[in-house]
Amino acid sequence: MSLSIEKLESRTLFSTSFLSQLSATPQVTGSTVPANGDVNPYGVAIIQSNEAGGKLHAGDVLVSNFNNKKNLQGTGTTIVEINPNTGAQTTFFQGKHLGLTTALGLLPGGFVLVGNVPANSHGNAKAPGSLLIINKFGQVVQTLVDSKLLDGPWDLTVVNGRFIQSVFVSNVLDGTVTRIDLFVNSFGFGSGNDIFVIDKTQVASGYKFGTDPNAFLLGPTGLAFNRGTNTLYVASTDDNAVYAVKNAEFFGTQSGTGQLIFSDEHLRGPLALGFAPNGDLLTANGDAVNPDPTNLQNSEIVEFTTSGQFVDQFQINPGLGGAFGFAIESQGNKTLFAAVDDVMNQLDIWSV
Repeated sequence: MSLSIEKLESRTLFSTSFLSQLSATPQVTGSTVPANGDVNPYGVAIIQSNEAGGKLHAGDVLVSNFNNKKNLQGTGTTIVEINPNTGAQTTFFQGKHLGLTTALGLLPGGFVLVGNVPANSHGNAKAPGSLLIINKFGQVVQTLVDSKLLDGPWDLTVVNGRFIQSVFVSNVLDGTVTRIDLFVNSFGFGSGNDIFVIDKTQVASGYKFGTDPNAFLLGPTGLAFNRGTNTLYVASTDDNAVYAVKNAEFFGTQSGTGQLIFSDEHLRGPLALGFAPNGDLLTANGDAVNPDPTNLQNSEIVEFTTSGQFVDQFQINPGLGGAFGFAIESQGNKTLFAAVDDVMNQLDIWSV
């Protein structure tokens, strides 16, 4: 899941980059492989206090799995919950005939959103997929399907408002981004009747998309939103670029990719996207586009400014395809950074 923020600290408060503060070895590591053997962890989300309850514990980290135990793409059915202090893991959710994507986030009241782009019997993505809404007890209460506006939900970010929650969803099967406006009764009983879809609107389009022999699918992925400027940032994997879409939260239907802000030799198929506490953007290199033949810069988290200046990079794993989803949560002077390592099927956690 990508981080949505309302207020960014001034970058001048930091004498170094955010990534330079990460130790070479994470403080905590937890396996993302549940009892059923699912592998290939994708989405990451940190549970907030207003999202806790039932099976969800504040501060724990959720991770969605895209592959099954045979490592078949688009067949993972589980979301695991990992304690950031011990690495202990439990299974929060297990479904059937799914392919759970990087689109993982939470709403007030303990509702979990997760994208589903399953593979068919021939190993191809089954369009359009769906967006599942799961309550705090691990039960699916709604399934959102829309062949035009939810065509392959691949990643998402949640923007919490006072009354309305806006969820931006990137669609890997048609190269678009959709905003879903929701009303959530966080004081309800955790049932499907507590969430109402007010509207669905396309806010961006025109990103490259298609199949890939190694990555299964390529298209727009990571999303990060700055409410102060009403700007949505989009990491487009196949374009090997990050774009800025203005007026994303309140305007109606929009088309186009937005303004190109970052695309240089440090990008190798950007996936997840989020803000660091210093206001820089972070993205995960998936290595499906522009891989490094020397194997020295694979699977990295890349840090850059919103004006498009490269800042730093940090390697998750020296192998190809190790970096994918991550999440960041700051409380006071402490920041939790959690990132999956797809090569090792584990979640790495740093406390900065």
